[in-house]
Amino acid sequence: MFIKDKILKLFDVHNELSVKEIVDKLSVSKQMVHLILHKLIIENEVQKFGRTPKTIYRVIKKGNTVSDGPVEYESAKGQKEFMQKNFLSVSETGDLLQGFEAFDNWCKHRNLPFQKTLSEFIETKKKYSHYYDKNGMVDGTAKLKSTKGYTKLFLDKLYYLDFYAIERFGKTRLGTLLHFAKQGQNKFLMRIMMEEINKRINHFVKLHKADAVCFVPPTIRREVQIMKFIQNNCNISLPVIEVKKIGGIIPVPQKSLSKLDERIRNAENTFAVTEQRNFKHVVMIDDAVGSGATLNQIAGKILNKKIAKKVTGLAVVGSFKGFDVITDI
Repeated sequence: MFIKDKILKLFDVHNELSVKEIVDKLSVSKQMVHLILHKLIIENEVQKFGRTPKTIYRVIKKGNTVSDGPVEYESAKGQKEFMQKNFLSVSETGDLLQGFEAFDNWCKHRNLPFQKTLSEFIETKKKYSHYYDKNGMVDGTAKLKSTKGYTKLFLDKLYYLDFYAIERFGKTRLGTLLHFAKQGQNKFLMRIMMEEINKRINHFVKLHKADAVCFVPPTIRREVQIMKFIQNNCNISLPVIEVKKIGGIIPVPQKSLSKLDERIRNAENTFAVTEQRNFKHVVMIDDAVGSGATLNQIAGKILNKKIAKKVTGLAVVGSFKGFDVITDI
């Protein structure tokens, strides 16, 4: 019996196996097992899950084959490039999917026809296009001003690099990257995100002639803090105003508060600015904006201490409507 047949026979019994298990059970070389598994994946007999060194292989049962992507679909000119740029997802097994492959997987999980839904997604994205200015930024100032509950607005302007989510289709590409990078404390996804936002943030700071920047500190302790990662990798050659997170024994994240007045009080009483220098225009950077309370209250502290004459807020992603509670970041 060939080694390939022996491996398939093992899968019949165990359904899923690691390379080490196959090597131990068959007493064959690791190189040979990898070679045969690679062929079985190409022949659609076996699926690979996880990343080295935590990788397992599972036999594909007939009728449950996972598609490699909608290669059979025809696309109008530019659609493939458009989707590669605008659609990204993370599968239930943790695989990063992009473009047509990601959208095909999204449609299959919802029993939706690929071609029709693709056209609807592109049309939906077009509906949002007028919200972006000539520099590709979303001006969220009107949304902030229309949010009821603020006694005073301290931010001069508020911008996003993109919306966090759009109607029907959920999280945007950038929203997805931010969500999984932050929740999973995943530096791999953080690096991908930084490739997409680094130049844009630097361009924004120069465009608005800022002479200092400020990064909103995290509320919850994590081993890998996404805001610290953004700050360290932006390489903005300007003074950085330090903001400290203070508060009680139990940290209360903004996303846990459902009322705007609670968020305002939280931001007002748990952030401190101790800067002694003076600047003209500070750009304050955050990862996500739901109500805008954090950015607005910190801006108030900067202005009240006369650290700067003007503060502009910039978020990686922001909510589309008035006060949206972005609870999952």
